[in-house]
Parts: sequence; structure tokens; C-alpha cells
Amino acid sequence: MRTLLIAALLTGLAGCSYLTPYKLDIPQGNAITADQTAKLKLGMSRSQVRFLLGTPLLSDPFHANRWDYIYFASKGGKQEFDKRYHVLFEGDRVIGMGGETLEARANVTEKAPEDPRAAAKAAAREAGAKEGQPQ
Repeated sequence: MRTLLIAALLTGLAGCSYLTPYKLDIPQGNAITADQTAKLKLGMSRSQVRFLLGTPLLSDPFHANRWDYIYFASKGGKQEFDKRYHVLFEGDRVIGMGGETLEARANVTEKAPEDPRAAAKAAAREAGAKEGQPQ
């Protein structure tokens, strides 16, 4: 009886080795999209770039005229992708930019749900207007 219990316990513990802990999906850095970089123009000031793209992830004291925007995401504990974008300055003005971006965000305008009472009133008004018109 005791050996049967030990065998069952060992079998149960062996099955636990296949279980892995849940790993979070973790996006980190500056998510720079193609529509953001389309608005970026040569000659823009540092403050305009910061407003458009955000504060850069890396600030290198040895390359003060280069801002690096880095974005990477991991899914299930494995790195899914890594995007890097940079902006070059001369003084306070943009002289160059380049790198990889995320896809442009779709400009979808969501329509607010319509109030059913307002729709019924509009339909009644429309029906009343049609009845009053000579045919």
C-alpha cells in the first residue's frame, strides 16, 4: 500500500515538471509609428520632436545630437521584435532621421451608440413630414 502511494505521488510530481509559470507580454520603450514619423520634418526643433515622438529612451552624453528611440516587445518570455529609430540634430534643428517603425495606426472614428428614443422620434418626425407633403 505504501509503495503504491509513493508511486502515485512520484507520478504526480513528474507531471508538474511540464507546468511553466505564466509570463507576461511586456512592451518596453518608445512605440514610434509610421504616422508619427510622417509628421517629422527636417528643421523641427528639439521640443517639437519631443512633443511628437516623446522623450527618447536613450540619452547618450557622448552623442548629445542623436536621440535614440528603442522599442521591443516580448511575448511569453521570448522577444517578439525590436525596433530602433533615431533623430539627428545640429544645434536645435533636425538634420536627419531614420530606422524602423511600427505600423501606422488606423484612424478609425468610432460612432457613439445611438439613443433608441432619439431614433424613434426622428423616424416619427420624418413620417409626419412625409404625410404633410402633397403627392
